[in-house]
Amino acid sequence: MAQRFYDTKTAQVRDFTPLRAGEVSIYYCGATVQGLPHVGHVRSAIAFDILIRWLRATGLRVTSVRNVTDIDDKILEKSAASYDTEQTPQPPYIAQEPWWALAYRFEQAFTAAFDSLGVLRPTYEPRATGHITEMFELIQRLMDAGYAYPATDDSGDVYFTVREWDRYGELTRQDVDDMQAAPDADPRGKRDPRDFALWKGHKNGDPDTASWASPWGRGRPGWHLECSAMSTKYLGGTFDIHGGGLDLRFPHHENELAQSAAAGDEFARFWMHNGMVTYEGEKMSKSVGNTVSPEEMLAAARPTAVRYFLGQAHYRSPLDYRPTSLEEATTAVERIENFQTKARAALRDDIAALPEVLVDAVPEAFRTAMEDDLNVPQALASLHATVRAGNTALAENDTTALRDRLLEVDAMVRILGLDEVPEGSCHDGDSAASHALAALVDAQIQARATAREQRDWAAADAIRDQLAAAGITLADSADGVAWTLES
Repeated sequence: MAQRFYDTKTAQVRDFTPLRAGEVSIYYCGATVQGLPHVGHVRSAIAFDILIRWLRATGLRVTSVRNVTDIDDKILEKSAASYDTEQTPQPPYIAQEPWWALAYRFEQAFTAAFDSLGVLRPTYEPRATGHITEMFELIQRLMDAGYAYPATDDSGDVYFTVREWDRYGELTRQDVDDMQAAPDADPRGKRDPRDFALWKGHKNGDPDTASWASPWGRGRPGWHLECSAMSTKYLGGTFDIHGGGLDLRFPHHENELAQSAAAGDEFARFWMHNGMVTYEGEKMSKSVGNTVSPEEMLAAARPTAVRYFLGQAHYRSPLDYRPTSLEEATTAVERIENFQTKARAALRDDIAALPEVLVDAVPEAFRTAMEDDLNVPQALASLHATVRAGNTALAENDTTALRDRLLEVDAMVRILGLDEVPEGSCHDGDSAASHALAALVDAQIQARATAREQRDWAAADAIRDQLAAAGITLADSADGVAWTLES
């Protein structure tokens, strides 16, 4: 079977042939670093991590780009709230924290979470604030082509004119008249309420550091513009795959496609979107109280089990979390690992090395599943069937079959990223905690230390209470702060 992926734009599963022989170029949306990562962020990262690992396993050279949106309305709002003397910022926010410090702190938290679950670092991870010049160039191309205009008021905004681009709505198959107004800028300066901001003029109250001099006045980029500029800088005007969460299809990816195509770029040849995470069939919502964070998951189970759970569903399907989900994932992971341990002990040094091209070692059923739009559930079924066959070979003392099954299991585990998850340990030696949990908790401890330095005792106590609610106890001493995880 040829490699096939579902393309959101055409709503079809299509044969995938790379733009350049032997190479694949992938851009997938990373974090807007306004707060700590939630489970949806991590699920998306793991879905695209499996995609990248699989393509590399077939012998392709993959260039991956995952952006960091480090300037955004919400980042500025969270920073501005930290300066509000009428109320104490709630953790994980810190009093009087500049927007760029807030963004960098949460960027580190995302990196720690991704690292903890074995998500490979991208080839390039550009920040939006480092690519302002490329954004200027893209805006000017759109203005020259007649698809962008400066605001009719004195705001300094620049907009994309959706009605001039007759393909607008092609990604999500919508008619422009049925779309809601774009909420990303003052509507008074727009020709059409659906026009979206390419450049946002500096507003009173915004920090001066959150603006750049431009041909249209001081300001900052629109969210959609950032990804178009960064993806084409590192991958060119045409690249293979653009990915992200299902919630990004509209307006973010629709607007990316429109502005890039209107500027003359073919842009992405395939659009891939992962499904959302639900809680017992319901949408996760803080107001409902049915959310679960990566920190909570990592406090409840080994990182390998957390990764197994977050990667086990088909990437386009919803992933449903239940209170028993991590226990079931732990059981599945241990079944695989127990076979590998027993097989290695039985074979001793008589173990076949993994081939350079991993796909050469996997069962045909696994390969067929992955070639069929990255069907991980079927691939896992093949993995577990191979483990069962390996256990049978172990019981029958069939070393030839055992060696073959171990090779296959090792290759499948490597492709799914279940062998590279750092297992680390908690500060008190509790093996249930991971290196990543330590990194995330340490980030909270640092936030607490900063609050205490600023004599913001309410914020410091709130951070301690938040960690305690997750089963993590802090102990202050002359040597610093130690933490333990309730068993």
